[in-house]
Amino acid sequence: MLFGWTRLAIRWKKALPVCPGSFAKSWDCDFWQKERTKPAMKMTPLYRFAKIVPSWFARPIVPYRVRGRENIPKEGAAILCINHIRNSDPVRIFLSCRRQVFFLGKQELFKNKFISWVLRNVGVIPIQRGRSDLGAISSAGQHLQRGDLLGVFIEGTRSKDGTLGKPKAGAAMLAWRYHVPVIPCCITARGEHLPKTFEKCCVTYGKPIIPEDLGLKDGKSSEFREASRLIMDRIRAIREEDLKTFEKGA
Repeated sequence: MLFGWTRLAIRWKKALPVCPGSFAKSWDCDFWQKERTKPAMKMTPLYRFAKIVPSWFARPIVPYRVRGRENIPKEGAAILCINHIRNSDPVRIFLSCRRQVFFLGKQELFKNKFISWVLRNVGVIPIQRGRSDLGAISSAGQHLQRGDLLGVFIEGTRSKDGTLGKPKAGAAMLAWRYHVPVIPCCITARGEHLPKTFEKCCVTYGKPIIPEDLGLKDGKSSEFREASRLIMDRIRAIREEDLKTFEKGA
């Protein structure tokens, strides 16, 4: 799969525009504001409705506490890189994030027509796992170009035991291709295990990481691997801090 990501990155490399100015000063630079083909999507109607009504019922079922919400920019493109421990993880992100998150979701979720309709209308982008899905990557890129917040479960699958898995390179490739920051996000359960039903989890958003700080310069596969490892290291550090907080009984 990494070979597919690399081949796709090389294909786009020559067409990559260069953003003026330093990303160290501002990752949401004027260039991207001018180059967006469409205005940033605030919230889809169904997503907004779910925020108002169904979320009331969801909170007792998937309890959580949130830290670092101020690290999510009010506007501008970014990639939210999240670990994955339960099927309810997207709901916790939905409840804790004030912006709409456009998730990449596995194609298998779209088999049922009604569920497919719901997922598409809340902004979930279907992606075929195990190979480079150019259509899904193109859709994700369109969202980033217009300044949306993209959600990616960086391990590519759900953890079977609650531990962190090996990161995939897709998020790093998108960050390089579209010059957008990555926001590490960790969902942590009490103790090193999978959260039980109705168990409160901690959702923590880390500080944004600009592409340069991830070593993303030339779009090489080695850079994508190293950047993915750095992102996962940030997620791991957040997790360790949250586990200590749980131990203190907070």
